[in-house]
Amino acid sequence: MSDNTDAQRSIAATLRQPESAPFQTAAAEGRFVIPRCQHCKQAHWYPRALCPFCFSSDIQWEQASGRGSIYTYTVMRRAKPAYAVGYVQLEEGPILMTNITGGSFDDLRIGMPVVASFEPAANGTLVPMFSPAPAA
Repeated sequence: MSDNTDAQRSIAATLRQPESAPFQTAAAEGRFVIPRCQHCKQAHWYPRALCPFCFSSDIQWEQASGRGSIYTYTVMRRAKPAYAVGYVQLEEGPILMTNITGGSFDDLRIGMPVVASFEPAANGTLVPMFSPAPAA
């Protein structure tokens, strides 16, 4: 059984970009937000100045649920400590690459419900990570 609840992670310093400043502000308040184009109405991830669908610059940030499901994943068992990385599809639609933390690696499944949390990188930038959602 592989467990990732007690692994000592060290997240490398991440680049701070002006486009992601609203995300960082919300994350510091414990809120998960995503950008949505006001022209084509598509939510997207990664934060950027222009909509990747229609190239409009009319982007607004909105509160997201912080919930999603595992789209795909892999476990890096040779790393010390081992870790899981994958793509999570948010309830709002966008798919983002992230670490999957908490619980046992052996319990991870495609389609598994997950919830967001934030972990600080070496420079204090908050990085979204996802862990299995508690059973309802």
